[in-house]
Amino acid sequence: MGPEGAGIYRLLRWVLRGPVRRLRQSLLEPRAAQEQVLAELLEQTRDSAFGRAHGLDAVRSLADFRAAVPVQGHPELRPWLDRVGAGEEGVLTRSPVRMLLETSGTTGAPKHLPVTDAWAKCVQEAQALWTLGLLQETPAVRRGAILSVVSPEKHGLSAGGVPIGSNTGRIRRAQPGWMRRRYAVPDAVVQISDPVARQYALLRFALGAKISSWTTANPSMILLLCRRLMEWQAPLSEDLAQGTLRHGPGAGIAASVREALEQQLRPEVPPEDWRPCSIWPLAAVNCWTQGPATYFAARLPEALGGSVSIRDVGLRASEGFFAFPMRASDPGSVLWTAGHLLEFIGDDGAARWAWELEEGEEVRMVVSTQAGLLRYDLADRVAVVGRAGRVPLVRFVGKHGRYLNCLGEKVTEAQVSAAMDTAASQAGECPVGFCVRIRIAEVPVYEVALEGGGLALVNAWDRALAGLNVEYAGKRSSGRLGPPVPVSVAPGGFARYRELRALAGAPEGQVKDPIVALDEETWALLVSL
Repeated sequence: MGPEGAGIYRLLRWVLRGPVRRLRQSLLEPRAAQEQVLAELLEQTRDSAFGRAHGLDAVRSLADFRAAVPVQGHPELRPWLDRVGAGEEGVLTRSPVRMLLETSGTTGAPKHLPVTDAWAKCVQEAQALWTLGLLQETPAVRRGAILSVVSPEKHGLSAGGVPIGSNTGRIRRAQPGWMRRRYAVPDAVVQISDPVARQYALLRFALGAKISSWTTANPSMILLLCRRLMEWQAPLSEDLAQGTLRHGPGAGIAASVREALEQQLRPEVPPEDWRPCSIWPLAAVNCWTQGPATYFAARLPEALGGSVSIRDVGLRASEGFFAFPMRASDPGSVLWTAGHLLEFIGDDGAARWAWELEEGEEVRMVVSTQAGLLRYDLADRVAVVGRAGRVPLVRFVGKHGRYLNCLGEKVTEAQVSAAMDTAASQAGECPVGFCVRIRIAEVPVYEVALEGGGLALVNAWDRALAGLNVEYAGKRSSGRLGPPVPVSVAPGGFARYRELRALAGAPEGQVKDPIVALDEETWALLVSL
Protein backbone atom coordinates (compact mmCIF):
# COMPACT_ATOMS: atom_id res chain seq x y z
CA MET A 1 0.00 0.00 0.00
CA GLY A 2 2.72 2.41 -1.04
CA PRO A 3 2.05 5.83 -2.61
CA GLU A 4 2.11 4.59 -6.21
CA GLY A 5 -1.20 3.91 -7.93
CA ALA A 6 -4.13 5.34 -9.88
CA GLY A 7 -5.54 8.71 -8.89
CA ILE A 8 -8.54 7.32 -7.01
CA TYR A 9 -6.20 5.03 -5.06
CA ARG A 10 -3.92 7.90 -4.09
CA LEU A 11 -6.90 9.98 -3.00
CA LEU A 12 -8.34 7.20 -0.86
CA ARG A 13 -4.91 6.43 0.58
CA TRP A 14 -4.64 10.07 1.68
CA VAL A 15 -8.10 9.88 3.28
CA LEU A 16 -7.01 6.68 5.06
CA ARG A 17 -3.53 7.91 5.94
CA GLY A 18 -4.11 7.22 9.65
CA PRO A 19 -5.12 3.54 9.22
CA VAL A 20 -2.39 3.05 6.58
CA ARG A 21 0.21 4.43 8.99
CA ARG A 22 -1.04 2.14 11.79
CA LEU A 23 -0.98 -0.86 9.46
CA ARG A 24 2.58 -0.18 8.32
CA GLN A 25 3.78 0.37 11.89
CA SER A 26 2.06 -2.81 13.05
CA LEU A 27 3.96 -4.85 10.44
CA LEU A 28 7.24 -3.66 11.98
CA GLU A 29 6.21 -3.64 15.65
CA PRO A 30 3.33 -6.10 16.16
CA ARG A 31 3.87 -6.41 19.90
CA ALA A 32 3.56 -2.66 20.44
CA ALA A 33 0.43 -2.66 18.24
CA GLN A 34 -1.16 -5.46 20.27
CA GLU A 35 -0.28 -3.80 23.56
CA GLN A 36 -2.08 -0.68 22.35
CA VAL A 37 -5.09 -2.79 21.37
CA LEU A 38 -5.11 -4.38 24.84
CA ALA A 39 -5.07 -0.95 26.48
CA GLU A 40 -8.08 0.09 24.38
CA LEU A 41 -9.92 -3.15 25.20
CA LEU A 42 -9.35 -2.71 28.92
CA GLU A 43 -10.66 0.84 28.74
CA GLN A 44 -13.87 -0.56 27.27
CA THR A 45 -14.27 -3.67 29.44
CA ARG A 46 -12.70 -3.32 32.91
CA ASP A 47 -15.79 -1.59 34.35
CA SER A 48 -18.22 -4.12 32.86
CA ALA A 49 -19.82 -7.01 34.76
CA PHE A 50 -17.53 -9.42 32.91
CA GLY A 51 -14.50 -7.23 33.66
CA ARG A 52 -15.26 -7.09 37.37
CA ALA A 53 -15.85 -10.85 37.51
CA HIS A 54 -12.44 -11.46 35.96
CA GLY A 55 -10.46 -8.79 37.80
CA LEU A 56 -9.59 -6.75 34.71
CA ASP A 57 -8.85 -3.69 36.85
CA ALA A 58 -5.61 -5.43 37.92
CA VAL A 59 -4.50 -6.28 34.36
CA ARG A 60 -1.44 -4.31 33.23
CA SER A 61 0.15 -6.52 30.57
CA LEU A 62 -0.54 -9.15 27.95
CA ALA A 63 0.59 -11.81 30.43
CA ASP A 64 -1.77 -10.44 33.10
CA PHE A 65 -4.63 -10.55 30.61
CA ARG A 66 -4.01 -14.22 29.84
CA ALA A 67 -3.87 -15.05 33.53
CA ALA A 68 -7.14 -13.22 34.26
CA VAL A 69 -9.35 -14.46 31.41
CA PRO A 70 -9.65 -18.10 30.32
CA VAL A 71 -10.10 -19.10 26.68
CA GLN A 72 -13.84 -19.50 26.17
CA GLY A 73 -16.07 -20.58 23.34
CA HIS A 74 -19.62 -19.50 22.63
CA PRO A 75 -21.21 -22.02 25.05
CA GLU A 76 -19.18 -20.60 27.94
CA LEU A 77 -20.02 -17.00 26.99
CA ARG A 78 -23.68 -17.76 26.27
CA PRO A 79 -24.92 -16.69 29.78
CA TRP A 80 -23.22 -13.31 29.34
CA LEU A 81 -24.56 -12.92 25.79
CA ASP A 82 -28.06 -13.82 26.97
CA ARG A 83 -27.87 -10.95 29.47
CA VAL A 84 -26.91 -8.61 26.63
CA GLY A 85 -29.86 -9.86 24.57
CA ALA A 86 -32.16 -9.31 27.54
CA GLY A 87 -31.27 -5.62 27.39
CA GLU A 88 -28.97 -5.44 30.42
CA GLU A 89 -26.35 -2.71 30.10
CA GLY A 90 -22.66 -2.92 30.97
CA VAL A 91 -22.43 -6.69 30.69
CA LEU A 92 -19.38 -7.19 28.44
CA THR A 93 -18.35 -3.57 27.87
CA ARG A 94 -19.28 -0.18 29.27
CA SER A 95 -20.32 0.91 25.76
CA PRO A 96 -23.92 0.60 24.55
CA VAL A 97 -24.76 -2.41 22.38
CA ARG A 98 -26.18 -1.04 19.13
CA MET A 99 -27.36 -4.35 17.68
CA LEU A 100 -26.81 -8.10 17.74
CA LEU A 101 -25.37 -9.93 14.74
CA GLU A 102 -27.08 -13.22 14.06
CA THR A 103 -24.84 -16.02 12.90
CA SER A 104 -25.30 -19.75 13.05
CA GLY A 105 -21.85 -20.74 11.80
CA THR A 106 -22.11 -23.91 9.73
CA THR A 107 -25.03 -25.42 11.64
CA GLY A 108 -26.77 -25.06 14.97
CA ALA A 109 -28.88 -22.57 16.89
CA PRO A 110 -28.33 -18.91 16.04
CA LYS A 111 -25.68 -16.96 17.92
CA HIS A 112 -26.24 -13.30 18.72
CA LEU A 113 -23.03 -11.28 18.91
CA PRO A 114 -22.91 -7.68 20.15
CA VAL A 115 -21.97 -4.61 18.13
CA THR A 116 -20.49 -1.53 19.83
CA ASP A 117 -19.33 1.72 18.26
CA ALA A 118 -15.65 0.93 18.94
CA TRP A 119 -15.99 -2.52 17.38
CA ALA A 120 -17.82 -1.17 14.32
CA LYS A 121 -15.11 1.47 13.80
CA CYS A 122 -12.41 -1.20 14.02
CA VAL A 123 -14.11 -3.45 11.47
CA GLN A 124 -14.84 -0.54 9.13
CA GLU A 125 -11.15 0.43 9.21
CA ALA A 126 -10.14 -3.10 8.20
CA GLN A 127 -12.75 -3.08 5.42
CA ALA A 128 -11.37 0.22 4.15
CA LEU A 129 -7.80 -1.12 4.09
CA TRP A 130 -8.93 -4.21 2.20
CA THR A 131 -10.74 -1.97 -0.32
CA LEU A 132 -7.64 0.19 -0.66
CA GLY A 133 -5.56 -2.86 -1.57
CA LEU A 134 -8.18 -3.87 -4.15
CA LEU A 135 -8.10 -0.41 -5.74
CA GLN A 136 -4.32 -0.35 -5.92
CA GLU A 137 -4.09 -3.76 -7.57
CA THR A 138 -7.23 -3.59 -9.74
CA PRO A 139 -8.02 0.08 -10.48
CA ALA A 140 -10.57 -0.94 -13.12
CA VAL A 141 -13.07 -1.76 -10.35
CA ARG A 142 -13.70 1.99 -9.98
CA ARG A 143 -15.16 2.21 -13.49
CA GLY A 144 -18.35 0.33 -12.75
CA ALA A 145 -20.96 -0.59 -10.17
CA ILE A 146 -20.64 -2.90 -7.19
CA LEU A 147 -22.67 -6.10 -6.93
CA SER A 148 -22.78 -7.42 -3.38
CA VAL A 149 -24.88 -10.20 -1.88
CA VAL A 150 -25.92 -9.30 1.65
CA SER A 151 -28.68 -10.07 4.13
CA PRO A 152 -30.96 -7.50 5.79
CA GLU A 153 -29.21 -5.24 8.26
CA LYS A 154 -32.00 -5.74 10.82
CA HIS A 155 -34.76 -8.31 10.86
CA GLY A 156 -35.92 -8.62 14.45
CA LEU A 157 -35.53 -7.72 18.12
CA SER A 158 -34.08 -9.65 21.04
CA ALA A 159 -36.06 -10.31 24.21
CA GLY A 160 -34.67 -7.05 25.57
CA GLY A 161 -35.47 -5.02 22.46
CA VAL A 162 -31.97 -5.02 20.92
CA PRO A 163 -32.12 -5.02 17.08
CA ILE A 164 -30.96 -8.29 15.46
CA GLY A 165 -29.51 -8.45 11.95
CA SER A 166 -26.65 -9.49 9.72
CA ASN A 167 -23.08 -8.27 9.59
CA THR A 168 -23.10 -8.04 5.78
CA GLY A 169 -26.14 -5.76 5.84
CA ARG A 170 -24.59 -3.68 8.63
CA ILE A 171 -21.33 -3.27 6.69
CA ARG A 172 -23.24 -2.24 3.55
CA ARG A 173 -25.15 0.42 5.51
CA ALA A 174 -21.94 1.65 7.19
CA GLN A 175 -20.13 2.35 3.92
CA PRO A 176 -19.54 6.01 3.01
CA GLY A 177 -22.11 7.65 0.75
CA TRP A 178 -19.88 7.71 -2.33
CA MET A 179 -19.55 3.91 -2.14
CA ARG A 180 -23.22 3.22 -1.38
CA ARG A 181 -24.15 5.15 -4.52
CA ARG A 182 -22.16 2.63 -6.55
CA TYR A 183 -24.22 -0.35 -5.39
CA ALA A 184 -26.13 -1.83 -8.31
CA VAL A 185 -28.92 -3.22 -6.13
CA PRO A 186 -31.08 -0.94 -3.93
CA ASP A 187 -31.58 -1.62 -0.23
CA ALA A 188 -35.22 -2.56 -0.80
CA VAL A 189 -34.13 -5.68 -2.69
CA VAL A 190 -32.09 -6.83 0.31
CA GLN A 191 -35.25 -6.61 2.44
CA ILE A 192 -37.24 -9.10 0.29
CA SER A 193 -37.86 -12.04 2.62
CA ASP A 194 -38.13 -14.88 0.10
CA PRO A 195 -34.55 -15.82 -0.91
CA VAL A 196 -35.46 -16.96 -4.46
CA ALA A 197 -37.41 -13.76 -5.19
CA ARG A 198 -34.56 -11.75 -3.66
CA GLN A 199 -32.03 -13.45 -5.95
CA TYR A 200 -34.21 -12.78 -8.97
CA ALA A 201 -34.59 -9.10 -8.10
CA LEU A 202 -30.85 -8.82 -7.46
CA LEU A 203 -30.05 -10.19 -10.92
CA ARG A 204 -32.71 -8.02 -12.59
CA PHE A 205 -31.12 -4.86 -11.19
CA ALA A 206 -27.59 -6.11 -11.85
CA LEU A 207 -28.44 -6.73 -15.52
CA GLY A 208 -29.22 -3.04 -15.86
CA ALA A 209 -25.85 -1.95 -14.48
CA LYS A 210 -22.20 -2.11 -15.51
CA ILE A 211 -20.79 -4.35 -12.78
CA SER A 212 -17.04 -4.12 -12.28
CA SER A 213 -16.79 -5.71 -8.82
CA TRP A 214 -18.78 -8.64 -7.40
CA THR A 215 -18.42 -9.40 -3.69
CA THR A 216 -19.92 -11.96 -1.33
CA ALA A 217 -18.40 -14.24 1.26
CA ASN A 218 -19.11 -17.66 -0.19
CA PRO A 219 -18.09 -18.60 -3.76
CA SER A 220 -20.90 -21.16 -3.88
CA MET A 221 -23.33 -18.22 -3.78
CA ILE A 222 -21.69 -16.75 -6.88
CA LEU A 223 -21.90 -20.12 -8.63
CA LEU A 224 -25.59 -20.36 -7.70
CA LEU A 225 -26.31 -16.92 -9.20
CA CYS A 226 -24.43 -17.88 -12.38
CA ARG A 227 -26.72 -20.89 -12.68
CA ARG A 228 -29.75 -18.72 -11.93
CA LEU A 229 -28.83 -16.45 -14.85
CA MET A 230 -29.04 -19.44 -17.18
CA GLU A 231 -32.17 -20.83 -15.54
CA TRP A 232 -34.05 -17.53 -15.62
CA GLN A 233 -33.06 -16.28 -19.08
CA ALA A 234 -36.65 -16.24 -20.35
CA PRO A 235 -38.35 -14.33 -17.48
CA LEU A 236 -35.38 -12.00 -17.06
CA SER A 237 -35.42 -11.24 -20.79
CA GLU A 238 -39.11 -10.29 -20.57
CA ASP A 239 -38.52 -8.08 -17.54
CA LEU A 240 -35.52 -6.44 -19.20
CA ALA A 241 -37.38 -5.69 -22.41
CA GLN A 242 -40.40 -4.31 -20.53
CA GLY A 243 -38.53 -2.48 -17.76
CA THR A 244 -40.39 -4.52 -15.14
CA LEU A 245 -39.92 -6.93 -12.24
CA ARG A 246 -42.91 -9.22 -12.54
CA HIS A 247 -41.95 -12.38 -14.40
CA GLY A 248 -40.55 -15.64 -13.05
CA PRO A 249 -39.88 -15.46 -9.29
CA GLY A 250 -40.44 -11.70 -9.50
CA ALA A 251 -44.16 -12.42 -9.61
CA GLY A 252 -43.98 -13.47 -5.96
CA ILE A 253 -42.76 -10.08 -4.72
CA ALA A 254 -45.41 -8.09 -2.85
CA ALA A 255 -47.13 -5.67 -5.20
CA SER A 256 -46.26 -2.55 -3.20
CA VAL A 257 -42.59 -3.53 -3.06
CA ARG A 258 -42.48 -4.48 -6.74
CA GLU A 259 -44.12 -1.23 -7.86
CA ALA A 260 -41.63 0.84 -5.86
CA LEU A 261 -38.71 -1.10 -7.31
CA GLU A 262 -40.04 -0.86 -10.87
CA GLN A 263 -39.87 2.92 -10.63
CA GLN A 264 -36.08 2.53 -10.55
CA LEU A 265 -35.98 0.27 -13.63
CA ARG A 266 -36.02 1.01 -17.34
CA PRO A 267 -36.20 -1.19 -20.44
CA GLU A 268 -32.92 -2.89 -21.34
CA VAL A 269 -31.72 -5.06 -24.21
CA PRO A 270 -31.34 -8.65 -22.95
CA PRO A 271 -27.80 -10.03 -23.31
CA GLU A 272 -26.97 -12.52 -26.03
CA ASP A 273 -24.40 -14.31 -23.86
CA TRP A 274 -25.58 -14.82 -20.28
CA ARG A 275 -22.19 -15.49 -18.76
CA PRO A 276 -21.22 -12.73 -16.30
CA CYS A 277 -17.96 -11.78 -18.02
CA SER A 278 -19.89 -11.23 -21.25
CA ILE A 279 -22.63 -9.23 -19.54
CA TRP A 280 -20.48 -6.95 -17.37
CA PRO A 281 -16.99 -5.38 -17.41
CA LEU A 282 -16.02 -7.50 -14.39
CA ALA A 283 -12.58 -6.62 -13.05
CA ALA A 284 -12.66 -8.46 -9.70
CA VAL A 285 -14.68 -11.11 -7.92
CA ASN A 286 -14.17 -11.15 -4.17
CA CYS A 287 -15.02 -14.09 -1.92
CA TRP A 288 -13.56 -16.79 0.28
CA THR A 289 -11.05 -18.86 -1.68
CA GLN A 290 -9.41 -21.02 0.99
CA GLY A 291 -10.12 -24.05 3.15
CA PRO A 292 -13.45 -25.73 2.34
CA ALA A 293 -14.21 -22.98 -0.23
CA THR A 294 -11.33 -24.17 -2.45
CA TYR A 295 -13.47 -26.42 -4.66
CA PHE A 296 -16.10 -23.74 -5.32
CA ALA A 297 -13.57 -20.95 -5.91
CA ALA A 298 -11.81 -23.14 -8.49
CA ARG A 299 -15.08 -23.39 -10.47
CA LEU A 300 -15.54 -19.61 -10.73
CA PRO A 301 -13.57 -18.85 -13.94
CA GLU A 302 -15.60 -21.35 -15.97
CA ALA A 303 -18.92 -20.21 -14.47
CA LEU A 304 -18.07 -16.54 -15.00
CA GLY A 305 -17.06 -17.21 -18.58
CA GLY A 306 -13.82 -15.26 -18.68
CA SER A 307 -10.61 -14.22 -17.02
CA VAL A 308 -11.16 -12.05 -13.95
CA SER A 309 -9.20 -11.45 -10.75
CA ILE A 310 -10.47 -13.68 -7.92
CA ARG A 311 -9.55 -11.98 -4.66
CA ASP A 312 -9.93 -13.43 -1.18
CA VAL A 313 -11.99 -11.31 1.24
CA GLY A 314 -9.71 -12.17 4.14
CA LEU A 315 -10.27 -13.67 7.56
CA ARG A 316 -13.49 -12.03 8.63
CA ALA A 317 -16.56 -13.20 10.50
CA SER A 318 -19.41 -11.80 12.55
CA GLU A 319 -16.93 -11.69 15.44
CA GLY A 320 -14.61 -9.28 13.63
CA PHE A 321 -12.07 -8.70 10.83
CA PHE A 322 -8.72 -10.33 11.57
CA ALA A 323 -6.58 -10.50 8.42
CA PHE A 324 -6.69 -9.39 4.80
CA PRO A 325 -4.65 -10.04 1.64
CA MET A 326 -2.45 -7.28 0.28
CA ARG A 327 -2.56 -8.72 -3.25
CA ALA A 328 -4.65 -11.40 -4.95
CA SER A 329 -1.49 -13.42 -5.60
CA ASP A 330 -0.43 -13.49 -1.93
CA PRO A 331 -0.38 -16.99 -0.39
CA GLY A 332 -2.43 -15.74 2.55
CA SER A 333 -3.72 -12.75 4.50
CA VAL A 334 -1.65 -10.51 6.76
CA LEU A 335 -2.78 -10.53 10.39
CA TRP A 336 -4.14 -7.13 11.37
CA THR A 337 -2.40 -6.64 14.70
CA ALA A 338 -3.57 -3.02 14.95
CA GLY A 339 -7.21 -4.17 15.03
CA HIS A 340 -8.34 -6.89 17.44
CA LEU A 341 -6.19 -8.77 19.97
CA LEU A 342 -5.09 -12.05 18.38
CA GLU A 343 -3.81 -15.24 19.96
CA PHE A 344 -3.08 -18.66 18.53
CA ILE A 345 -3.25 -22.11 20.09
CA GLY A 346 -1.17 -24.97 18.71
CA ASP A 347 -1.69 -28.68 19.11
CA ASP A 348 0.23 -28.49 22.40
CA GLY A 349 -2.51 -26.29 23.85
CA ALA A 350 -0.18 -23.33 24.49
CA ALA A 351 -1.35 -19.84 23.48
CA ARG A 352 1.04 -17.58 21.58
CA TRP A 353 1.04 -14.13 20.02
CA ALA A 354 1.30 -13.35 16.32
CA TRP A 355 5.02 -12.49 16.40
CA GLU A 356 5.78 -15.84 18.04
CA LEU A 357 4.41 -17.96 15.18
CA GLU A 358 6.66 -19.82 12.74
CA GLU A 359 6.06 -20.49 9.06
CA GLY A 360 4.59 -23.93 8.44
CA GLU A 361 2.61 -24.08 11.68
CA GLU A 362 -1.13 -24.73 11.86
CA VAL A 363 -2.89 -23.06 14.78
CA ARG A 364 -6.32 -22.14 16.12
CA MET A 365 -7.38 -18.49 16.47
CA VAL A 366 -8.49 -16.91 19.74
CA VAL A 367 -9.66 -13.29 19.54
CA SER A 368 -10.49 -10.42 21.86
CA THR A 369 -12.62 -7.67 20.38
CA GLN A 370 -13.96 -4.21 21.14
CA ALA A 371 -17.45 -5.73 21.43
CA GLY A 372 -16.43 -7.48 24.66
CA LEU A 373 -15.64 -10.96 23.37
CA LEU A 374 -12.46 -11.59 25.36
CA ARG A 375 -10.25 -14.60 24.60
CA TYR A 376 -13.05 -15.95 22.42
CA ASP A 377 -12.24 -19.26 20.74
CA LEU A 378 -13.11 -18.55 17.12
CA ALA A 379 -12.37 -22.22 16.25
CA ASP A 380 -10.80 -21.15 12.94
CA ARG A 381 -7.67 -23.10 12.05
CA VAL A 382 -5.08 -21.21 10.02
CA ALA A 383 -1.74 -22.16 8.50
CA VAL A 384 1.21 -19.76 8.64
CA VAL A 385 2.37 -19.41 5.03
CA GLY A 386 4.71 -16.41 5.02
CA ARG A 387 5.48 -13.04 6.54
CA ALA A 388 4.96 -9.32 5.94
CA GLY A 389 7.57 -7.60 8.06
CA ARG A 390 7.31 -9.30 11.46
CA VAL A 391 3.65 -10.28 11.02
CA PRO A 392 2.60 -13.71 9.71
CA LEU A 393 0.63 -14.31 6.56
CA VAL A 394 -2.03 -16.91 7.32
CA ARG A 395 -4.26 -19.09 5.20
CA PHE A 396 -7.62 -20.36 6.40
CA VAL A 397 -7.72 -24.15 6.78
CA GLY A 398 -11.13 -24.82 8.28
CA LYS A 399 -13.14 -24.95 11.47
CA HIS A 400 -11.46 -26.68 14.38
CA GLY A 401 -13.20 -29.95 15.15
CA ARG A 402 -15.05 -30.17 11.82
CA TYR A 403 -13.58 -33.39 10.50
CA LEU A 404 -14.65 -36.95 9.80
CA ASN A 405 -13.11 -39.54 12.05
CA CYS A 406 -14.13 -43.09 12.84
CA LEU A 407 -10.76 -44.91 12.88
CA GLY A 408 -8.33 -42.09 13.63
CA GLU A 409 -8.11 -40.74 10.07
CA LYS A 410 -9.35 -37.19 10.90
CA VAL A 411 -10.34 -36.10 7.39
CA THR A 412 -10.86 -32.33 7.38
CA GLU A 413 -13.34 -30.23 5.42
CA ALA A 414 -10.44 -28.73 3.49
CA GLN A 415 -9.19 -32.19 2.48
CA VAL A 416 -12.68 -33.24 1.36
CA SER A 417 -12.93 -30.07 -0.76
CA ALA A 418 -9.42 -30.31 -2.23
CA ALA A 419 -9.94 -33.99 -3.10
CA MET A 420 -13.20 -33.16 -4.90
CA ASP A 421 -11.43 -30.41 -6.85
CA THR A 422 -8.84 -32.96 -8.06
CA ALA A 423 -11.47 -35.63 -8.71
CA ALA A 424 -13.64 -33.29 -10.78
CA SER A 425 -10.69 -32.56 -13.07
CA GLN A 426 -9.82 -36.23 -13.43
CA ALA A 427 -13.34 -37.59 -13.88
CA GLY A 428 -14.63 -34.69 -15.98
CA GLU A 429 -17.64 -34.28 -13.68
CA CYS A 430 -18.18 -31.15 -11.57
CA PRO A 431 -20.91 -31.57 -8.95
CA VAL A 432 -23.00 -28.55 -8.03
CA GLY A 433 -22.58 -29.56 -4.41
CA PHE A 434 -21.34 -32.41 -2.26
CA CYS A 435 -21.47 -33.53 1.35
CA VAL A 436 -19.72 -36.43 3.08
CA ARG A 437 -20.57 -38.41 6.19
CA ILE A 438 -19.48 -41.67 7.84
CA ARG A 439 -21.83 -44.64 7.82
CA ILE A 440 -20.96 -46.86 10.74
CA ALA A 441 -21.07 -50.58 9.98
CA GLU A 442 -18.91 -53.64 10.54
CA VAL A 443 -16.71 -52.05 7.88
CA PRO A 444 -17.40 -48.29 8.00
CA VAL A 445 -17.72 -46.37 4.74
CA TYR A 446 -17.86 -42.73 3.68
CA GLU A 447 -21.08 -41.74 1.96
CA VAL A 448 -20.77 -38.91 -0.58
CA ALA A 449 -23.97 -37.00 -1.34
CA LEU A 450 -23.69 -35.50 -4.83
CA GLU A 451 -25.78 -33.17 -6.94
CA GLY A 452 -24.26 -34.20 -10.25
CA GLY A 453 -21.70 -36.95 -10.70
CA GLY A 454 -21.69 -40.59 -9.73
CA LEU A 455 -19.51 -43.59 -8.98
CA ALA A 456 -16.64 -42.58 -11.27
CA LEU A 457 -16.38 -39.22 -9.53
CA VAL A 458 -16.53 -40.79 -6.07
CA ASN A 459 -13.81 -43.30 -7.01
CA ALA A 460 -11.60 -40.45 -8.22
CA TRP A 461 -12.35 -38.56 -4.99
CA ASP A 462 -11.37 -41.63 -2.99
CA ARG A 463 -7.96 -41.78 -4.71
CA ALA A 464 -7.40 -38.05 -4.34
CA LEU A 465 -8.29 -38.09 -0.65
CA ALA A 466 -5.89 -40.98 -0.05
CA GLY A 467 -3.16 -38.80 -1.55
CA LEU A 468 -3.98 -35.99 0.90
CA ASN A 469 -4.51 -37.94 4.11
CA VAL A 470 -2.08 -40.75 4.87
CA GLU A 471 -4.29 -42.16 7.65
CA TYR A 472 -7.27 -42.39 5.29
CA ALA A 473 -5.05 -44.08 2.71
CA GLY A 474 -3.80 -46.61 5.24
CA LYS A 475 -7.25 -47.51 6.48
CA ARG A 476 -8.62 -47.86 2.95
CA SER A 477 -5.72 -50.03 1.79
CA SER A 478 -6.02 -52.27 4.88
CA GLY A 479 -9.74 -52.72 4.38
CA ARG A 480 -10.67 -51.10 7.69
CA LEU A 481 -12.58 -48.51 5.66
CA GLY A 482 -14.70 -49.69 2.77
CA PRO A 483 -14.92 -47.89 -0.59
CA PRO A 484 -16.98 -44.67 -0.48
CA VAL A 485 -20.58 -44.84 -1.66
CA PRO A 486 -22.31 -42.18 -3.83
CA VAL A 487 -25.70 -40.89 -2.71
CA SER A 488 -27.75 -38.88 -5.20
CA VAL A 489 -29.12 -35.43 -4.33
CA ALA A 490 -32.00 -34.26 -6.54
CA PRO A 491 -31.31 -31.39 -8.98
CA GLY A 492 -31.55 -28.09 -7.15
CA GLY A 493 -31.16 -29.78 -3.76
CA PHE A 494 -28.23 -27.67 -2.59
CA ALA A 495 -29.98 -24.47 -3.75
CA ARG A 496 -33.05 -25.46 -1.73
CA TYR A 497 -30.81 -26.17 1.27
CA ARG A 498 -29.46 -22.60 1.02
CA GLU A 499 -33.00 -21.22 0.73
CA LEU A 500 -34.10 -23.05 3.88
CA ARG A 501 -31.06 -21.79 5.80
CA ALA A 502 -31.73 -18.23 4.61
CA LEU A 503 -35.41 -18.46 5.57
CA ALA A 504 -34.29 -19.63 9.02
CA GLY A 505 -32.29 -16.41 9.39
CA ALA A 506 -28.79 -17.36 8.23
CA PRO A 507 -26.98 -14.58 6.26
CA GLU A 508 -27.53 -15.61 2.65
CA GLY A 509 -24.11 -14.64 1.32
CA GLN A 510 -22.39 -16.58 4.08
CA VAL A 511 -24.38 -19.82 3.95
CA LYS A 512 -21.88 -22.62 3.50
CA ASP A 513 -22.64 -25.88 1.76
CA PRO A 514 -22.34 -28.62 4.41
CA ILE A 515 -19.18 -30.27 3.08
CA VAL A 516 -19.10 -32.67 6.00
CA ALA A 517 -22.24 -33.77 7.83
CA LEU A 518 -21.55 -34.25 11.53
CA ASP A 519 -25.22 -34.56 12.46
CA GLU A 520 -28.02 -36.73 11.14
CA GLU A 521 -30.37 -33.76 10.66
CA THR A 522 -28.17 -32.04 8.05
CA TRP A 523 -27.68 -35.25 6.09
CA ALA A 524 -31.36 -36.24 6.20
CA LEU A 525 -32.39 -32.76 5.01
CA LEU A 526 -29.98 -32.78 2.06
CA VAL A 527 -30.88 -36.21 0.72
CA SER A 528 -34.60 -35.50 1.07
CA LEU A 529 -34.63 -32.23 -0.90
